[in-house]
Amino acid sequence: MPAYRGISEQSTSMHDMKYAIQHKTIYQYATPVSLCQNVVMLTPRVSPYLSCSNHRLTIRPTPTYSHSRTDAMGNHVTVFAIEESHNQLTITSSSNVVLIERLFSIENPSPSVQELTTSLDRQTARNWFDAVPFRYDSARIRRSQLYADFIRGFIDPSTPTLQVLHRLSEQIHRGFQYSKDATKVDTPTEEAFNGRAGVCQDFAHIAIACLRSIGIPARYVSGYLRTIPPAGKTRLVGADQSHAWVSAWCGDELGWVDIDPTNHCFCKLDHIAVAWGRDYSDVVPIKGVFLGTGEPKLEVSVDVRPEA
Repeated sequence: MPAYRGISEQSTSMHDMKYAIQHKTIYQYATPVSLCQNVVMLTPRVSPYLSCSNHRLTIRPTPTYSHSRTDAMGNHVTVFAIEESHNQLTITSSSNVVLIERLFSIENPSPSVQELTTSLDRQTARNWFDAVPFRYDSARIRRSQLYADFIRGFIDPSTPTLQVLHRLSEQIHRGFQYSKDATKVDTPTEEAFNGRAGVCQDFAHIAIACLRSIGIPARYVSGYLRTIPPAGKTRLVGADQSHAWVSAWCGDELGWVDIDPTNHCFCKLDHIAVAWGRDYSDVVPIKGVFLGTGEPKLEVSVDVRPEA
């Protein structure tokens, strides 16, 4: 997960952006593996602001068995098994996508916290059924007074929801240290919150916990972040990384709005969504089991290349 803090909300003035994406994962096993079974979630998530003209998943060795499905959240999932001896597993996801810029700012009208939560409580919001599952606890995120007190320190029931997102993102960006050494992939959200340090996964979990603790639906988004090299530096192929951010329900007119607390910006043309769920456990890019001994060596490279 990248420590790419300080990305500009106005990184481009274009209204759409085309990308060619390659995400390559290599597992080098310590000893030959006779069987592995895996679940892969690497297909870009199509939405009104993202279209995917091409996606190809290449697996070597060729799987003995493979099939694709759509999960309960609408994410594309591929399940496969390899039932022959192999020393290495390579999974390459290649995609071509177009992002359409969503033009808005925190000054746009949005319902207040009280108006939003009341409409959901009374089921008067047109799309309440799609939003309410993301108001509650999940495997990695538990609502608590701890998070409610934190977010209520800088918002109140009359605060418009877009401003709630912006202020929460700012507080996490300023008050939490980005540190790869502070947490692990399974570190509890409360531990990262109390330690005021972590990576994008932790910051997304913390933001979701805060929003849900005051009744605002929020979901975890995994995907890619296009990084821009410093002036005068050459873009490094494969140097982009997987990323995580937050999508919050902002009422019937705005719907879901994505914000990146790691970089303190609304997500527009630099964020490519792959999957979303209640928390990270719903959208793990690759997970599985293998029959063998020793810990495999893992190599991951991600390339997000703009296209004309």
